[in-house]
Amino acid sequence: MSEISQLAAMFERLSNRLRGMFARGVVNLVSDGLKMQGQQIQLLDGETVDNVERPQQYGFTSVPHGGAECFVAFVGGGREHGIILSVDDRRYRLKGLKNGEVALYTDEGDSIVLKRQNTMELTTKKYVVKAEESVTFETKAYTVNASEGVNYNTPSYGLGGDGGCAAAIKANMAIEGDTTQTGKISSTGDQVAGGVSQMGHTHTGVQPGSSTTGIPVGGA
Repeated sequence: MSEISQLAAMFERLSNRLRGMFARGVVNLVSDGLKMQGQQIQLLDGETVDNVERPQQYGFTSVPHGGAECFVAFVGGGREHGIILSVDDRRYRLKGLKNGEVALYTDEGDSIVLKRQNTMELTTKKYVVKAEESVTFETKAYTVNASEGVNYNTPSYGLGGDGGCAAAIKANMAIEGDTTQTGKISSTGDQVAGGVSQMGHTHTGVQPGSSTTGIPVGGA
């Protein structure tokens, strides 16, 4: 073989390796129990490659559905050591964001969107916060719009604010258990205790002079 033929063969092998360094494919299976997530992928030429590692950014992880698209690099152009550079799924990708906005999303429609004008929008069906020590909200206004109700399961509940600011509750309330009040109670309506109206009750044993009356009618 001539020197020119040898050079041509060498460049052909090098060209083949360069062409094989990057590929597009489709995710078949995901192994998420490994220290580094592994995937079985099918390249666009029909070749199936097993145990391809998928490095992810620290603090973020996901398990894509089968059928998601991937972009793969093969070190040295061989199929022995592939690395998935990116995975996307055009079936579920959140679309319509404005320039500069960022989002997390799932195929079920859950999303956290960092929107323009410093607005964060969370969309889901059930929202659970597990904080072992405490949860604190620091804001100027806090609004809850609950179409069915609000429940608090707690041994104690406090309302109020700095400087003696009173809390206003605009809703019907039902309290089970003993209630202790420190301070004055003001009411524009009636109070009923033990079935006895404070504003409309009558007394028994009413006598003239300085004698005291009997207990209210209906009272204990």
